Amino acid sequence: MNMIQRTVQAVDAMQQRHAWLAVPVAVWKKFGDDQAGNLAALIAYSAFVGIFPLLLVLFTVLDLVIKNHPELSGLKHAVDSAVQSYPVIGPYVEHGNIGRLHASNGIALVVGIVATFIGALGVANSMQNAFNSVWEIPFARRPGFPWSWLRSAGLIIVIGTGFIVTTALAGLAAGVGHVLPDVRGLSIPAIAVSLLLNFGFFWLGFRLGTAKEITWRQLWLGAAISAVIWQILQTIGVTFVSRQIAHASPLYGTFALVLGLIAWLYLQAQLTLYAVEFNVVRVYRLWPRSIAPPPLTEQDRRAYQLYAQVEKRRKEMDIVVGVDSTGGEDDREKTSG
Repeated sequence: MNMIQRTVQAVDAMQQRHAWLAVPVAVWKKFGDDQAGNLAALIAYSAFVGIFPLLLVLFTVLDLVIKNHPELSGLKHAVDSAVQSYPVIGPYVEHGNIGRLHASNGIALVVGIVATFIGALGVANSMQNAFNSVWEIPFARRPGFPWSWLRSAGLIIVIGTGFIVTTALAGLAAGVGHVLPDVRGLSIPAIAVSLLLNFGFFWLGFRLGTAKEITWRQLWLGAAISAVIWQILQTIGVTFVSRQIAHASPLYGTFALVLGLIAWLYLQAQLTLYAVEFNVVRVYRLWPRSIAPPPLTEQDRRAYQLYAQVEKRRKEMDIVVGVDSTGGEDDREKTSG
């Protein structure tokens, strides 16, 4: 054994003895084992494809509601302020680049809205797949059609509502909202309310996006961490991303908008999945993990059993996991259920 190997093993042994090191290492290892970066990329791509159709539906429905109920014109103003505060696409929306579906033919309008909504379900389906994969839910126990679609529809509604409400509050806190004439002194309450609402929306979203065998109680920590991350992104991300796009525009032109939006969505998805991974590691107690096995820790064995169990496609299947943890005897364990 050379000096590098001895150093790595010493560092590995040290992190396994201290939870404040072992937990982040376990989260990092599980994120890589789950290929969560690929899952985040799929969510970001699906969100990029679906975000503009969803905005089209939102503005069309708002126009119809306000046309019949002029007293609700303040609602449209609030929604516009919230959308315009969103990084990257805010100025694009502000300049009126997103149209409306024509309301001259009621049936055609309904068909168009439904078709657009169904097309936008891709992001919710990607989120369901990511959450269930991170929680290591076997395919045989994941919701099937039509329940998966109903869950996706609920996710779209929850995400859309949360996007409007919390972004509007973040805009008020940053002094860029136009709903109230004077927002001074409201920053701290607005941030607090936004953070609380973020927690509620994430908790409900995780519940809709994860199989029912994972309980509400098991999901709360990931929702809390995601809410804090989202609040930070909403508070400081608007200015940062907008400046980056402004600097990139002379070089990339219109493509700066596309690249900026994809990067922003990917960052959000990746950080959210890190929060979920932390939650899973805590619930399943998957630490300490070995950085340079062998030998494997008991938590390594447990993690590999969970990874194998995901591939269970039918309820009557049993999956046997063989782990050669020391380079010697092959220990076999059966996972079922």
